Amino acid sequence: MSTASNIPSDRGLNLRMFTTGLMLVILYGAVVGLLIAFGISYVAVLVIAGIILFCQYWFSDKIALFGMGGRVVTAEQAPQLHGVIDRLCALADMKKPRVAIADSDVPNAFATGRSPNSAVVCATTGLMRRLDEAELEAVLAHELSHVAHRDVAVMTIASFLGVVAGLITRIMFWTGMMGGFGGSNDSNNSNSNDNAALVEMAVLVVSVVVYAISFLLTRALSRYRELAADRSGALLTGQPSALASALVKVTGEMSRIPTRDLRAAESFNAFYFTPAIATKGVSLSTIFSTHPTLEKRLDQLSKIEAELGRPV
Repeated sequence: MSTASNIPSDRGLNLRMFTTGLMLVILYGAVVGLLIAFGISYVAVLVIAGIILFCQYWFSDKIALFGMGGRVVTAEQAPQLHGVIDRLCALADMKKPRVAIADSDVPNAFATGRSPNSAVVCATTGLMRRLDEAELEAVLAHELSHVAHRDVAVMTIASFLGVVAGLITRIMFWTGMMGGFGGSNDSNNSNSNDNAALVEMAVLVVSVVVYAISFLLTRALSRYRELAADRSGALLTGQPSALASALVKVTGEMSRIPTRDLRAAESFNAFYFTPAIATKGVSLSTIFSTHPTLEKRLDQLSKIEAELGRPV
């Protein structure tokens, strides 16, 4: 359900969010059950999982802003950015989120927060420097659509299990590399070491499987939600061509950004307006991208332009 009167709810997105959430709940329960079955204390599993999930949910906006180098700014500090957000929120008839700026040359924007009341819309200095006012407005309308659709909170929660599984996988891998899988050869401890090694290997296998499943689920949801935000943002401003122009410009500028900066931003690609990658053609980065292809996004915007009765 949309939280903005003039940004309609997207049924396809709602269905995908529900399905993804349901699948991840089932997966989460299976992981907890398997860990307990392997002899790990269920109290420890539930307490640790609960603490991490609580922190991820309640502090997601602060975690994201910190990770992306963003800072909340007042209207006096960023009058242009606030002015655009004010106009869009009036058009959408929605509550104004907090406004932030990230000091980064990577041209991008993102929205985060567990709910519309805690939402933050952030633009990078690189984005604001490269786009004209109409293009910037189109990008921010896209981000406000994420807030209105509530998909930011769903993506935050959906990515939680994959993050934890990936972390466990890395810890178990490096533990094994350092001799953690039953490292002692003492005959008195051989049985306990063998059992410990089996548990560790089982946890590693489960973590890898969980990470793979959650990765595919969140990628599928992420791609659709970007198309939904493109459509809602374009209809809100009535200027699909401005959003198309911003997409082309930002995507092209990514190739000019130093690789080290793109790699630093990669972990937050699921939340960005466009992914922080500079590869061309088909590659692993594009196959497993968090976003639909530029061609697909431009094609949708072209169709919206035609729906509005304008020349394509």
